[in-house]
Amino acid sequence: MTSTTNPPTILTALPDHTQLPESDGTFVKNFQEHPQSILLTDSITPSLQQRHPDGNYCIGQDCGIYWRLTDPPERGAESPDWFFVPNVPATLNGIVRRSYVLWQELISPLIVLEFVSGDGSEERDRTPLSRSGQEDVKPGKFWIYENVIRPAFYGIYEVSRARVEVYHLMEGEYQLVVENDRGHYPITPLGVELGIWQGRYQNMELPWLRWWDSEGNLLLTGDERAELESQRAELESQRAELERQRAQRAELQLEQLRSQLRSAGIEPEV
Repeated sequence: MTSTTNPPTILTALPDHTQLPESDGTFVKNFQEHPQSILLTDSITPSLQQRHPDGNYCIGQDCGIYWRLTDPPERGAESPDWFFVPNVPATLNGIVRRSYVLWQELISPLIVLEFVSGDGSEERDRTPLSRSGQEDVKPGKFWIYENVIRPAFYGIYEVSRARVEVYHLMEGEYQLVVENDRGHYPITPLGVELGIWQGRYQNMELPWLRWWDSEGNLLLTGDERAELESQRAELESQRAELERQRAQRAELQLEQLRSQLRSAGIEPEV
């Protein structure tokens, strides 16, 4: 009988992240996409570090996820604007990831986020992979995420409409996540919520996609944390100064009282 204990050849014969293109030659569609990715990563990093003290996780920002081998190779990849994968190293054998290769990793992202630049039809395209072998018909992005890459959560963020649409993979199909009473979408495995925050970031006043904790507290960026700490330090300094001034006034009043007693021929007790 032939042994079946040998590892599948797909893991060794197919190219890895160092052999596949890291770019498809396109560029970011607008000025908001790059800051948006930074905002998401910066604000959630402290929470991820608590959940993964060994640093065993990775975040992709506009990086390719290879799900099949094609010619050219880029046709077999999707490049989410932001995605998170738990329990995988940030580097492979000391090499910075050029892309995320499913047949090499075997672990799907927990969450994938797409930032809409058009009307959202590309992000919601459910066109299936052609069974006739016609490579001219590219499967839709939604279909690829739902049926092949299979992140547990898929978010479609539309800045022009100030909204985000979140799907959760349940029994092999994406189901819309219902917003909670705060207008946020719980991402339970991460202990966070996803929602829209109107405010200024990197000199742009926009409805930004942001994280909150499970109690509804906004997860702050490094700059916001530093500013909050600065405000706390300033408040503490002001409190200390008020206490010093109160002590000085009290000492002055006490000295005035002693002087009045001495004028009356009474030696005040210490």
